[in-house]
Amino acid sequence: MTVINDSNRARFDREVAKYPAEQKQSAVMACLSIVQQEQGFVSQDAEKEVAAYLGMPAIAVHEVTTFYNMYNQQPVGKFKLNVCTNLPCQLRDGAKALHHLEKKLGIRMGETTADGLFTLQQSECLGACADSPVMLVNDRTMCSFMSNDKLDQLVDGLKASEGK
Repeated sequence: MTVINDSNRARFDREVAKYPAEQKQSAVMACLSIVQQEQGFVSQDAEKEVAAYLGMPAIAVHEVTTFYNMYNQQPVGKFKLNVCTNLPCQLRDGAKALHHLEKKLGIRMGETTADGLFTLQQSECLGACADSPVMLVNDRTMCSFMSNDKLDQLVDGLKASEGK
């Protein structure tokens, strides 16, 4: 499977151009994000192609993909919900928020709903401890002070946006 098509290559080229030629590996995170935006996750084949494109060892790309939880290593639901469970959020109901979502969605942390709509994950610190419990939707949208009511509204709203 070829990941780097002409469209991706143009986007990769724009990211690589931001760095000195001898440091093009610095664009690895941006290139992985492009792959994920296009395909929904970063496969090992994609890691190898990104590595070849950037002239770096495949294991170095794999280390980036596995270190950051923003990169999906397998397909996920349309809505990826990452709930912070680090200590500050734990002290302010982060674990309760995660368990509430597990019950509401009928899945356990790390699983995807049968309809492919939601994937539920725990997250490391999202840097908004004063707003806990916090969560991140699709690695882009921060949600703060997530009471059970706000969690229900979020999930119901996302379902409604999909007509489900």
